[in-house]
Amino acid sequence: MNAQLMIQPSSFIDAGIQIKSVGGLFLFKFSEDLQERLESLNEKQRESQLSSDEAVELTGILELDRIFTLLNAKIIAESA
Repeated sequence: MNAQLMIQPSSFIDAGIQIKSVGGLFLFKFSEDLQERLESLNEKQRESQLSSDEAVELTGILELDRIFTLLNAKIIAESA
């Protein structure tokens, strides 16, 4: 993926990231605001109303979501 075609996932870390205890494990989660933004952008995409700037933002958020999924899976696997 071309880095120029997305907002870098690291730009969401300060405001959009939380670490929450789930079943005794500390997992990476989106803040409520970032989760709502993701849902809003996904809805606009489904309706074909996503601007090019919003598409770039959505790509960055989805990449961060993939990173969190991998990290959380690793945390869960190593705790078993």
